[in-house]
Amino acid sequence: MTTTAVAVSERSGRSLVTDQEFDMLATFCADEYGLERCVADRVMDQALALTYVMGTTHSGADMAPSQLVDPGWHTLILHTDWYADWCQKHFGYFLHHQPNSKLRTRGLMTSVTGRIRSAGFEVDDRLWGTGAECNAPACCGDGPCC
Repeated sequence: MTTTAVAVSERSGRSLVTDQEFDMLATFCADEYGLERCVADRVMDQALALTYVMGTTHSGADMAPSQLVDPGWHTLILHTDWYADWCQKHFGYFLHHQPNSKLRTRGLMTSVTGRIRSAGFEVDDRLWGTGAECNAPACCGDGPCC
């Protein structure tokens, strides 16, 4: 008997919104936070995936964006009317912002990216500080040591 591996394609955070909505959000993120548009696109993609996972798993209190993904999370909540409608459509409730940036450790970021991957989303490890192993005395996350 021969087994064949089936490739499972990951989805993007961007797939959770229309092209027009993504353009609105990424443009705002780039302008508001001084990011190049290509970077803002990556940030928004990851922020949408993170927010979707937090909302669908009711884990907003124990997940956090990395410092680099945080502008995307703020972009979402700053579009309050749109964001409230999007939350209602996807989760059935409004996912509140619960700042916990002091918890941004490599361990937390690894946990968050693991949850995002488990939900079937692509993860841009470079935006999460999880792209390489921690080698002291380098920072092991994106908290105050970086």
